[in-house]
Amino acid sequence: MNVDSVASSNATANKNSESSSASATVDYNQFLQLLIAQMKNQDPTNPTDMSQYMSQFAQLSAVEQAIQTNAKLDTLLSSSALAQAESLVGRTAAFTTPEGEDVSGKIMSVRIIQGGAVATLDNGVEVLLGPGITIS
Repeated sequence: MNVDSVASSNATANKNSESSSASATVDYNQFLQLLIAQMKNQDPTNPTDMSQYMSQFAQLSAVEQAIQTNAKLDTLLSSSALAQAESLVGRTAAFTTPEGEDVSGKIMSVRIIQGGAVATLDNGVEVLLGPGITIS
């Protein structure tokens, strides 16, 4: 067994590990590179059980499918939010500020942000659409 080869393989695996933690995902190519490095460097007198590799591969596949599903769900939710926002333009919004002041105005535009939608009224006031807002 060549010690330098193991050290360089471990360095490569560490680099792959660092890059995957930075991007928070591991793709199939990175997984296969790690799998091959692990197989090359296993102890020939005590080889690793192949079922462990298959289990890891199945887990990786399930996680990648979940990530893809979440991305598609985010796209669907954004499309739905945009469609709902479009229907609000031209309607009247009324709400009470934390100071107790009643504010109302015609919705001129709506923009989608991480926490929901923000309406800009004709009087320049911006309001986060949510509980306590009356749209008519």
